[in-house]
Amino acid sequence: MSTIKEAEQLVASLSRAQKAELLQLIVRDLGDAFPGIESAPGVMGGVPCIARTRIPVWLLEQARRLGTREAELLRNYPALTAQDLANAWAFVRANRAEIDRQITDNERDMD
Repeated sequence: MSTIKEAEQLVASLSRAQKAELLQLIVRDLGDAFPGIESAPGVMGGVPCIARTRIPVWLLEQARRLGTREAELLRNYPALTAQDLANAWAFVRANRAEIDRQITDNERDMD
């Protein structure tokens, strides 16, 4: 039996109060998880990217700061969806200092 099936059976046996407590535990455990955003050491130097792509979040944010509209980003990056951009903007809001540093590092590397 898979772990998910076992968890489903366990959750079904819990009271509503226990389910609520479990949900709070899961949310705390996920902490700073952002759906659709991945960081992997061997991909793009480990910077956060849109899931299943090699498009760094900092690149999208830099383009946005330079005036690129979302529609243009979606045209220029056909693999992106509007939800991907929403996920990226949420990540930027929560991690502004990290994104600012990545933009600065990239600009410095270009010199």
